[in-house]
Amino acid sequence: MNQVRTAAIGLGARGYSMLHALLLHMDNVRITAVCDLYEDRLSRAADAVEKVYGEGGRPFASTDYKEVLDRDDVDAVLIMSAWESHFPIAYYAMERGIAVGMEVGGAYSIDDCWQLVRTYERTKTPFMLLENCCYGEAEMSVMHMVKLGLFGDVVHCEGGYRHDLRDEIIFGKENRHYRLRNYLTRNCENYPTHELGPIAQILDINRGNRFLSLVSVASKSAGLNQFAVDHPNANQELATAKFAQGDVVTTVIKCARGETITLHLDTSLPRPYSRGFTIQGTKGMYQEDTRSFFIDADMGGKEHWDWSPEWNNQVKYFEKYRHPVWVDYLANGIRGGHGGMDGLVYNEFIECVRLGKPCPIDVYDGAAWMAVTALSEESIAKGGAPVAFPDFTSGAWCAYSVEE
Repeated sequence: MNQVRTAAIGLGARGYSMLHALLLHMDNVRITAVCDLYEDRLSRAADAVEKVYGEGGRPFASTDYKEVLDRDDVDAVLIMSAWESHFPIAYYAMERGIAVGMEVGGAYSIDDCWQLVRTYERTKTPFMLLENCCYGEAEMSVMHMVKLGLFGDVVHCEGGYRHDLRDEIIFGKENRHYRLRNYLTRNCENYPTHELGPIAQILDINRGNRFLSLVSVASKSAGLNQFAVDHPNANQELATAKFAQGDVVTTVIKCARGETITLHLDTSLPRPYSRGFTIQGTKGMYQEDTRSFFIDADMGGKEHWDWSPEWNNQVKYFEKYRHPVWVDYLANGIRGGHGGMDGLVYNEFIECVRLGKPCPIDVYDGAAWMAVTALSEESIAKGGAPVAFPDFTSGAWCAYSVEE
């Protein structure tokens, strides 16, 4: 198979940008079908495909994902639609033997995660969670350094989705964005995988380790109401609306090998962007927010109480320990948005389908990472009570020999 015949479902801001800026310029992809609930998005996407492919290259277009997935010219589907639709589309595609690349978001129930796993185990249809942050330069380079032993025994990790999304949420009705309805009705760690995915890979989750339990607590909700008050052009009903989603959600996860993970969701207060990626081990640590490493063996007798002179030292460490994938990527040219992460994750999925290789972020990873949302919702509702993680591998996590 030289090209993977691919359907793109969900053509809003994320989906259209992936189609227009990346997918249509990948030699191993052929977009044969597009799908969105909105006709204007659908026609814009079909026009973009035809413009690149030329006469005869216009894709099949439908507002019904089942019509798209019932076709015989679709080998793979990219699910880039609203969070609520991810699982139903994935089930339908997998039942038809169509490889699934699913964009990120949390699960609405643990039953959804189990159904995803069981559908895969019954159909053996390839599945990959398209978590682009697992392919970030910092995340991959730190993982490489961990595997080389530079951090010693990793003890604790932190991460977050700390992203001021007030404008996107408050103007969700005008922009037809799904976040607004979710923030009005749910209180949970609604977007855990950006920060958790790289950490899970570093900690060998599902490959010799697993998540055991979590606790989550949520602050009050005030930021979105204030944003609406401060912006008279916003729907003023939202100035007094009762948002279920707390402004800051903190989640702590305990792992089978003893490590702990702290996650932060912080999207409805003013703040700079950060994923707060932090890895602490017995020999050193990395902190994204200061762009710095603290490696015990390299401190040369410097006082540990003042780390600030070492801030921004990640460049010299990356030059020495950059992950081999990124060494090649920088040499051959970065593709796609988010600093190149998008190009790596999408190409990985397509190549796995094209060559029949196992997907590196598989259905068990997807289920475990996305389950955080449903479990956090339960924990928050119970006042921060501990909630047990299901073992989606049914014990198979114990049998792995860990390799990079």
